Amino acid sequence: MKILIYGLNYAPELTGTGKYTAEMAVLLAQRGHDVRVVCAPPYYPEWRVADGYASWRYRRETRDAVTVWRAPLWVPSRPGGMKRMLHLATFAASSLPVLAWQALWRPHVVMLIAPTLMCAPAALSVAALTRARTWLHIQDFEVDAAFDLGLLKSSRASRIARWIESALLRRFDAVSSITRQMTTRAAAKGVLPARIVCLPNWVDVATIFPLPRASDYRRVLGISAGQKVVLYSGNMGAKQGIETLADAAASLAARADLTFVFCGSGAARESLLERCAGSANCIFMPLQPADRLNELLNLADIHVLPQRGDAADLVMPSKLTGMFASGRATVAMARRGTALYEAVAPRGVVVPPDNVKALAAALTVLASDPERRAALGKAARNYAERSLSPESTMRAFEERLAILCPQAAGEPVKQRPSPFGTGSSGVAARRRHKTADAEEAAPD
Repeated sequence: MKILIYGLNYAPELTGTGKYTAEMAVLLAQRGHDVRVVCAPPYYPEWRVADGYASWRYRRETRDAVTVWRAPLWVPSRPGGMKRMLHLATFAASSLPVLAWQALWRPHVVMLIAPTLMCAPAALSVAALTRARTWLHIQDFEVDAAFDLGLLKSSRASRIARWIESALLRRFDAVSSITRQMTTRAAAKGVLPARIVCLPNWVDVATIFPLPRASDYRRVLGISAGQKVVLYSGNMGAKQGIETLADAAASLAARADLTFVFCGSGAARESLLERCAGSANCIFMPLQPADRLNELLNLADIHVLPQRGDAADLVMPSKLTGMFASGRATVAMARRGTALYEAVAPRGVVVPPDNVKALAAALTVLASDPERRAALGKAARNYAERSLSPESTMRAFEERLAILCPQAAGEPVKQRPSPFGTGSSGVAARRRHKTADAEEAAPD
């Protein structure tokens, strides 16, 4: 089947939507589908275009048997409400000629990744021209997030944006999201229940796993064996509520056995550095390479996943799957009934969002209870092995594809040989493989 994936973010971005979109494309290609991607140059979460790429140039490359076209966009160094809108609009406009070129390929399915919904009209138009079926996969409810988190404030603009969002969502043949609560939100926006699919994010448990030894990052960072490490790793942005963790670290400064490690980049990183200035128990480090992710996650004695209360069920933090797979204890901030609460509560500790005292108390108890940490870590690892397999998500995806495109699904597909083997571990090895056949060019 010919599958055209259209989305803002893609590998080699290490976190968030780009990570999962790239893994999805590789998994589909490995399963015999012909996959093409239209995306932007990598810039997230640093909000700076990566070395080797340009923000103003079209480019075509091949990554892991997937042909990738990159369209220019403007990347603000300090993203705010209107700057983010302009940022998204530049990609929606610049990607139009690249997307139109793909119409000659005549895809069977055009799959849009949200964010950004600004690209929905173009995706729907190309599908109409080629008689392809349309699929919207929602990683973030960007319109709700923009207004509910205060990035945009106009009540009139909110009503208009939500009306447009609902109208666009109803146009897609299939709409998927990553949690039950997020699919329920899609239904509330007018999507017919028969068109809704839940496609949870996944983790390769052969690549992320508990190490039988101390992480090498303890040596790199000079953290002694007796110290308990509280780790936050990922994007430092508006939806994370990471300032709560910084305040908890400050309140626990008297605990000489606790070290807080903040690993990542993002729009809130500078303010977080200022907040933690003078705190001897805090260490900052940039995002680490993908092939060091398991070593990094095993640095934690306790993973922390802060989240703002008003971000509940607008997003599902992508970092959670790796935290579970690492077999370490997890503390998350979530309200009862949210997807994050339901995921963490049976195998971790959940405290109310934006509550510094509750977070500090939970960290204090876990830091003093190695048996409890071990039990929670084991439960999280078991859950990752049992329920977070990429195979189960891809199977559900292909089953719905077969319903949408029965004629294309009936065509024989040839399983592509992989020098890295098959299965989830093979996909992870492919992901680490370097970009091949890269060339800078306008669409041709």
